Amino acid sequence: MEVLVGEIEGFAGALTLTVLLLGPVLGVILFVGLTISILQAATQIQEQTLSFVPKLGAFSVMVYFGGRWMLGQLAAYL
Repeated sequence: MEVLVGEIEGFAGALTLTVLLLGPVLGVILFVGLTISILQAATQIQEQTLSFVPKLGAFSVMVYFGGRWMLGQLAAYL
């Protein structure tokens, strides 16, 4: 029974770390996508790549500036 409790605590820690690492990145990508979608609706431009490229750029910027912190958090968990 003690092994099961330890595994559950480890799983909960892994989920917490996942939310901690991916939450800010997904939040920024969501904001960029929503902003681009509003602009597309307002201007009636229906180009799919117009929303993909800014999201990719936002992801790249987030990983560039937050990658060292993310990797440190992951290394501390392992």
